[in-house]
Amino acid sequence: QSQLVESGGGLVQPGGSLRLSCAASGFILGYFAIGWFRQAPGKEREGVSCINTSGARTNYADSVKGRFTISRDNAKNTVYLQMNSLKPEDTAIYYCAALPGISYDGTVCPTSDEYVYWGQGTQVTVSS
Repeated sequence: QSQLVESGGGLVQPGGSLRLSCAASGFILGYFAIGWFRQAPGKEREGVSCINTSGARTNYADSVKGRFTISRDNAKNTVYLQMNSLKPEDTAIYYCAALPGISYDGTVCPTSDEYVYWGQGTQVTVSS
């Protein structure tokens, strides 16, 4: 069964850091572009970042640019989201999703409806 599993969420103080992981099982992650999304209570899901199959191309939402870094290790079938300088407004459930690599040309992140696999999410809470 093909699935994505996120981990690494938790409670952190403002200004702190977390690293989220997105591990794939049942398929070869290296053939897929990956996106990170988040959804805060009462808000719509928003795209955070995406990365192409090789890791050479990435995009970020303006709200996280300069603070978050997406990367991948295809040998480990895992994608990461390093989150630094966290703010209370970063509080949300974070999801990773996968779509065929050919669908992302590296210019802008694909929309959420283009992704074919989704993880169950991991909670990130930024609070003092």
